[in-house]
Amino acid sequence: MNRKLVAALAACATVALATPALAKDKILIGSTSASSSQYGYFVALSQLINAKVPNVESSVVETGATVDNLRRMDRKQVDLGLVTTNVSYHAYVGEQAFEGKKVDNRLMFVYSPAPQNVVVRADSNVKSLAELAGKRFNPGLKGSATEKTAEAVFKLLGTAPDWVRGSTTDIVNSIKDNRVIGYVKSGAGNKLDGSSLDIATFTPVRVLGLSPEQKKLLQEKMPDIAVVDIPAGAGEGIPAYSTWSFGLAVSVRPDFPEETAYQIAKAVFEDTTVQVGALSSLKGIDIMKLTLEQGTIPLHPGVARYMKEKGVQIPAKLMPK
Repeated sequence: MNRKLVAALAACATVALATPALAKDKILIGSTSASSSQYGYFVALSQLINAKVPNVESSVVETGATVDNLRRMDRKQVDLGLVTTNVSYHAYVGEQAFEGKKVDNRLMFVYSPAPQNVVVRADSNVKSLAELAGKRFNPGLKGSATEKTAEAVFKLLGTAPDWVRGSTTDIVNSIKDNRVIGYVKSGAGNKLDGSSLDIATFTPVRVLGLSPEQKKLLQEKMPDIAVVDIPAGAGEGIPAYSTWSFGLAVSVRPDFPEETAYQIAKAVFEDTTVQVGALSSLKGIDIMKLTLEQGTIPLHPGVARYMKEKGVQIPAKLMPK
């Protein structure tokens, strides 16, 4: 056989054998609407993965957020995605929106806390959650996780406000006009969110906290949420208080490769610039610590392996199954 032909065939064979080794594993990340600030976070997360995780190429898809992402994971349309810790728990155990249709998912990490602040007009003289009974009060934006969780919390605590529904803009104006006494609103980390600060500009507000007995009851009866202590300074003149919280998190299909999950966890937990650059509220947040505090479902084994290597004590409820 012609020597040149033999050499050419050998070269082709070498390329053919080498090509699979060069191919990268593709992963798809479910996020939320592109108009949301959280979408920008997931774009940054994808960039971080592509830069730090060997042999992986990730991309982001716009979705309907938590419930949609979980159902897409179940159909194997996405590999991991944005969830809230309470809804990922509902999917894991098969309750509420997932009753009769469990979605097995595993926690990667919790990246942002969402404490649920009970904000009322200071001149209402309401100083406890129990005193909200019969008062015109908004549980949160209609259809939101805030609304559904607040209703469940108040039901468990045995307090029945006169619920007033509406958009955030409508409710903020109603509180300013004293047509509604207050509302439940997700905080921006350990601070009141912009709408609450807007109200407080001309209408002094009070944040109602949980009593020790109420904290204990929620911890025992509502495993889908966390109970957190917020230090003084959430807003001007606001003392320390305790409230319920869920977290913004990333969960993953249980069959996701352990080594890839390990490398993603390493990249996320050790990063100090990329994620904060996309979401400034993450400045100063220890994502691994937050995950241990507010996680509600078992960790993916790859994430747990990274934590164990760092000498972290993993709570029993987060241990991989």
